[in-house]
Amino acid sequence: MFPGPLAGPGLFRFLWDVMHIRDLPYPDPGDPDVRSGPRFLYWLGRNQLRGQLKSLFWGLLHQCSIAGYPLTVGLAVQAIIDRSGGRIALAGGLTGLLGVLTAVSDTMLHRSAITNWITAAARVQQLLSRKTAELGSALTRRVAAGEVVAVSTGDVEKIGWFVESLSRFLAAAAVLVVVSVGLLLYLPSLGILVAIAMPFLALSVLPLLPRATRRADAQREKAGKATELASDTVAGLRVLRGIGGEDLFLDRYRRASQEVRKAAVHNARMWSLISAVQVLLPGVLLLALVVYGASLARDGKIEVGQLVTVYSAATLTLFPLRHFEEIAMAYSFSRPSAQRAVRVLSLSRTTRAATAGTVPTGDLYDPVTGLLAPQGLFTAVVCGDPDEAGRLAERLGGHAQPEVREEEADAPDAPGQPSVLLGGVPLDELELDAARTAVLVQDKDPVLLSGTLRELLDVPSSGRVTAGAALSAAQCDDVLAALAQASPGPGGEPLDTRITERGRSLSGGQRQRLALARSLITDPDTLVLDEPTSAVDSHTEARVAAGVKALRTSRTTVAFSSSPLLLDLADRVALVHGGTVVAAGTHRELLRTEERYRDVVTRDTGDETVAAPGRNEEIGTNEEIEERA
Repeated sequence: MFPGPLAGPGLFRFLWDVMHIRDLPYPDPGDPDVRSGPRFLYWLGRNQLRGQLKSLFWGLLHQCSIAGYPLTVGLAVQAIIDRSGGRIALAGGLTGLLGVLTAVSDTMLHRSAITNWITAAARVQQLLSRKTAELGSALTRRVAAGEVVAVSTGDVEKIGWFVESLSRFLAAAAVLVVVSVGLLLYLPSLGILVAIAMPFLALSVLPLLPRATRRADAQREKAGKATELASDTVAGLRVLRGIGGEDLFLDRYRRASQEVRKAAVHNARMWSLISAVQVLLPGVLLLALVVYGASLARDGKIEVGQLVTVYSAATLTLFPLRHFEEIAMAYSFSRPSAQRAVRVLSLSRTTRAATAGTVPTGDLYDPVTGLLAPQGLFTAVVCGDPDEAGRLAERLGGHAQPEVREEEADAPDAPGQPSVLLGGVPLDELELDAARTAVLVQDKDPVLLSGTLRELLDVPSSGRVTAGAALSAAQCDDVLAALAQASPGPGGEPLDTRITERGRSLSGGQRQRLALARSLITDPDTLVLDEPTSAVDSHTEARVAAGVKALRTSRTTVAFSSSPLLLDLADRVALVHGGTVVAAGTHRELLRTEERYRDVVTRDTGDETVAAPGRNEEIGTNEEIEERA
């Protein structure tokens, strides 16, 4: 049960093993049981069995040391009455020994319990991080971003609290049984009263727990909605300020906060009642012991020292009884937290047979829309609906919403849409790492993490594209010049300049080009870009498009855009309308032959044409079309 004999070097190794917090993160956090919140909590506790046993050992030693004080106090009182110096010295020695055991066991109990808390919280955070990395952008389509934040912060702490308090509760329950049985054997006349009353005291809060749990659930639900509202407000603050709507959302958040406060007060009242019950009923027991014990001592049926021992032991049971309230509170708060964590962790891609081996190469083909991106060519995709373009871009990277479902044992989802094919191999049959190596998708709102520019560009890559080449292709010269001026080093090295969170110190166009450079460095076989030049001016846009095409020669590139400057450089252009590819060819061919393509590219919904010498009689020159666009 314990590592080595509890003596000599073995005891030292045991103490050190308890004091040493396991190196985190875990090499593998495990495969959690996500059938329900309670099952998930049980799975966490089972995976920390070693830590739970250590905490239980120190808890038993600590509680038994405290429970031993009444015996020494009663022995000392009776020795004074009998004027026995030897028994007084014995009582003093035992008290000192109990003091040492109490101090050591309390310290080690705290350390082992906190270790259990930290390791449980770390395990849950690793599981959430792994799930987030697995699902990518599909996660926030199934679960609100505010809920994910709430689970990974406050809920993780509450789950760790329950796992940590479980072993201390078991130790307290065991000590209560030991004390009750010990008093019953030591002094049956008073011990039977304690033995009968103790189960009622321990279980007295059970009738109140369902209501307390419901109030705790209501508080957590309202807090989650408030967090979600705050997250959405912060994310859309620029837009809100642009339309003058920040005050409206601020009022909504204030109302949500007040609802959380009221729910918290409502919940606290119930827990105050539970605490009052935990104080009142033991007080009644102590009063009954004093009255009944004093009458027995007056009649000479028991000694004064025995009365003091029983009273002291009953008084000290108040401490382990508090653990019953704590475990009830911890479970009430951790159960909804675990349920929310389970909701996130139960999301999964449709599981199909994974294809092991090398990463496939070849044409990228979507059987749903009919979109074909030939290998080694620069393919542009034009969609009249920007949302449709975003969904299709995610689908090309294997992140389409039909590919994600919530695991339900009794009601599995229907099969999703056919997978995108790369070289004839379905992407969802590839291992996740292989699929992401084969196809990289950069969405229209890329995120820049805080850190230096060097750290930003330090990403997994093929090694064929240098940082300088990627920055040059993305036309980041002005960005580098601005970063060089802000560089902390004497040489003005832009790579050492720190970029603030989400790149807020940069303009929208600068952020977009740096994100493009980061994607170009990875140099995947297939790169999908969703509106890569939407935040730059037309002159920069033309240079960026030319730089990307030159750098990506012989590798497959798909760009979603309606800019004539980019479309004219593409080897192949596909028009998607109503979720289907309705035309394909070069930019100039589609301008001549496809009216719907002209409407999207030129933003022209009329039928009028302009004729002039040297121009196409129907639509004019490409330069004029680009000028109109």
